[in-house]
Amino acid sequence: MDWGKVIYIFFALMSLTTTVGFIFDHNATALFIAMSINLVSTLLKIGVKNILSAELFASSLVADLHLIPAFLYSELAHNMKAAVAMAVGAIVANVFSMALVLIEASKVRDEF
Repeated sequence: MDWGKVIYIFFALMSLTTTVGFIFDHNATALFIAMSINLVSTLLKIGVKNILSAELFASSLVADLHLIPAFLYSELAHNMKAAVAMAVGAIVANVFSMALVLIEASKVRDEF
């Protein structure tokens, strides 16, 4: 078992699930946790050298660029509706990222 891949996929999936958690509980703390985990996931994707690494990194950046403004909307502008809308965009980016992970896993399986 490749523990580096386990940690990498763990944080990718955790960033998706924590963002979904914020959608169900409009809480600034939940949004901060989602944003933090997504940033860790992005940092882990920097060193990845897979078939779809550029696409994975780009989708993670898109999620970051949705969650950071979402947190700013919730805390500075006190506009939770806009924060939720931005978080939905991050969810779409994270779902796309997880789809890429699954596609890449199936391609690696085909090579063996």
